[in-house]
Amino acid sequence: MKRDDVSVQVAIAARACLDKKAQGLTILRLDASASGFTDYFVICSGANPRQVEAIAEEVDEKLSKAGYEPSHIEGRHQAEWILLDYVHFVVHVFSENARKFYDLERLWKTATRIDPSELEKPAAKKAVGKRAIVKKSTFPTLSGKRGKDGAPKAKRMRKS
Repeated sequence: MKRDDVSVQVAIAARACLDKKAQGLTILRLDASASGFTDYFVICSGANPRQVEAIAEEVDEKLSKAGYEPSHIEGRHQAEWILLDYVHFVVHVFSENARKFYDLERLWKTATRIDPSELEKPAAKKAVGKRAIVKKSTFPTLSGKRGKDGAPKAKRMRKS
């Protein structure tokens, strides 16, 4: 899978977390040499078990509508730590106490912290002959509109 595709999926997951008022959203890009099992962690907290579950359900729903299904989900019944595994990235939704206890950010301190806005940056320049053309970037989760198929409708970002 292309890195841009994974970035779009991670952005959808992050937006879903924020839509349900998740606290302390952190996105970690894992070093390939340190982690061979996934590329990104999306980590956030909920104030209580109902919010933890609501955040996880929102992530699952938004990504499902976009055509991405988790390969594995754990922890839904306890709602202390719900893990949604999408192979190239993993979403961790914690209760506040569980997040402090497991402290994934400390365990993966070599990972690069990604600001959610970095996932929205325009696509890289594409070389065509001696000229470089800037492709218009799309970030499907910001428009809030849906296409006929239910997938997020792309919002074009214009170059200033």
